[in-house]
Amino acid sequence: MELGLKGKVAIVTGTGRKGALGEAIALELAREGADIACVDIVIEGAEAIAKEVRDMGVRSMALKVDQGEQQQVKDAVAKINAELGPVSILVNNAALMGPFGRIERMELNDWQRMVHINLDGAYYWIREVWNTMVEKNWGRIINISSIAGVMGGFGQVNYSASKAGVIALAKTAALEGARKGITANAVTLGVVATGQPVESGEAAERLKARIAQRRFGEPADVAAMVAFLASDRAGYITGQDIHVMGGMDLFTY
Repeated sequence: MELGLKGKVAIVTGTGRKGALGEAIALELAREGADIACVDIVIEGAEAIAKEVRDMGVRSMALKVDQGEQQQVKDAVAKINAELGPVSILVNNAALMGPFGRIERMELNDWQRMVHINLDGAYYWIREVWNTMVEKNWGRIINISSIAGVMGGFGQVNYSASKAGVIALAKTAALEGARKGITANAVTLGVVATGQPVESGEAAERLKARIAQRRFGEPADVAAMVAFLASDRAGYITGQDIHVMGGMDLFTY
């Protein structure tokens, strides 16, 4: 299915690790013809994925960005606009995954850093691409969230709050962009197989038992949804929190 992304410029954050979501999303968008800015704080990983993208016959560049630093985000978007062209698609995928902690034990620094990177960082990216999308009367914003953001996460107060925040951020961007050709949605995930310790052993079996399909998601499952939401075919879908989690949020026994 042709999604009409040829020539569009996309930013995909969190593209620093092979086998993870950022790589899958970047490659899926590239297959549809989009030019990709691969962004991560780990520049070596971003450069490797940018090379994969270029090998597919589209343009790509890699940028080292700490998205908790607003000026770095601002500078990165200016460089992308200059080298690849105006940004049409933003995928806010980058996020911290720890350290975690229960409410009464959470170190204040751990709370502030998680919210700063996961939520403030997503806002910084949206803020910097917004005016260009308005000028083009076309934009796609996709925030990657987590089941912890809709159901809470025991011992994950900082992560849960930050991931709930990116859902609300997408909904607000949808409202403000609705008459400007901009759609914004959240894609909320359960457990996706990216080589994390939780994916094996007893903990994995307990998690799978909570999923209606009795399996973890694959990065490709997420990338397919992101590519669709980035396309013209999803032009009437905005402000939604779309769950890609195999029924992990359904009652099952």
